[in-house]
Amino acid sequence: MLAALCALGAALAACGTQQASTRIVTATTHPPAVDASRPPTLAPGPAGLTPVFEHGPRARRDRTVALTFDADMTVDQGDRAAAGERFDNPELIAALRQLKVPATMFMTGRWAEEYPIQARSIGRDPLFEVANHSYSHHAFTEDCHGLPTMAPGRMRADLERAYRVFREAGIEEPMPYFRFPGGCYDGRALRSLSASGVTAVQWDVVSGDAFATDADAVARDVLEGVRPGSVVVMHCTHSAAPVTERAVRAIVPALRERGYRFVKVSELVGATATAR
Repeated sequence: MLAALCALGAALAACGTQQASTRIVTATTHPPAVDASRPPTLAPGPAGLTPVFEHGPRARRDRTVALTFDADMTVDQGDRAAAGERFDNPELIAALRQLKVPATMFMTGRWAEEYPIQARSIGRDPLFEVANHSYSHHAFTEDCHGLPTMAPGRMRADLERAYRVFREAGIEEPMPYFRFPGGCYDGRALRSLSASGVTAVQWDVVSGDAFATDADAVARDVLEGVRPGSVVVMHCTHSAAPVTERAVRAIVPALRERGYRFVKVSELVGATATAR
């Protein structure tokens, strides 16, 4: 039990630092074909690697920012959930709705299994979009902040299992975006997912909300880091990120005062693909 708790803490704490594993950012010089009926993705990079997206265009004339929230839950945390530990955060979702803030939720399949009603509610709300954070929340590389390591041959199957769970929960249109557990990836992981057609989404602003107890400090870190086109990583897990709701209530009006407009990741990805 202690080992599992430490692994969770280490994984969430990883979102308070930049990615520790190899960062392979791929790009294409040719824009992908535009299909208004499909969510935007980035074209595969060299050697067919899954493309990695960290932030949108930096043009100051359009100050956009995407708040993203990881709904983390690993396959071995069912006992803790049964004992009353909260891996959901309905107060945060209510705050985003009250503030009318579009957001992207990176959800694990295990989270959607544990909270299917909340998953369906989020997935059917036009204010939000649901993206993939794996089924198991096991790492796609070795030495990823204490997370269990997934076998290379299981990586794509794990991603696809999460999408199946989303649809079973009633999320009809999950987005073709994927966030690696712990933020860890390498060339092998990017190759393993290339046939799935997803864009891997990382971030350029770390909120530091994992296990934080000072909402003002979290808000300050975000406000100091945001630039036009930024992607902010936060969490939607009450037990591991208890001050996130309060931080969001401070962040949103402050950024709006600066002229920022909140968007979903899909808008930033679309703007980036069009600009290439």
